[in-house]
Amino acid sequence: MSARQAASSGSDSDPRYANVDERKRKRMISNRDSARRSRMRKQKQMEDLVNEVSKLQNENNQLMQGVNVAQQRYMEMESANNVLRAQAVELTERLRSLNSVLQTVEDVSGLSVEIPEIPDPLFKPWAAPVFSTAYYDIC
Repeated sequence: MSARQAASSGSDSDPRYANVDERKRKRMISNRDSARRSRMRKQKQMEDLVNEVSKLQNENNQLMQGVNVAQQRYMEMESANNVLRAQAVELTERLRSLNSVLQTVEDVSGLSVEIPEIPDPLFKPWAAPVFSTAYYDIC
């Protein structure tokens, strides 16, 4: 018989060692259960993190789409605004030309003609005259 078997068989028959062996066995079972629970917790944490990453990626994609839509709308508005600015400059030049004609008529005829002040739409856009959309349909 080897020394280990002798110790093992000796502890089986010796009541003093029976409690020690029983405690070792219970501790081993407890350690296995604890390790299993730890692995399960770790697995659940990993699954939760993977789900959170997926959720955050979806949210990020939605935000990026919103940003892209907003940028596209901004570019469209900027383009439309540039067109309107160019039209305002053109109309201001036409008004100056017409005011010049009115000034000439006033000087030649001697009649008092009311010549409107020309607002500068680039410095005071809120003071610029509002044109109806019918005008743009004609042009």
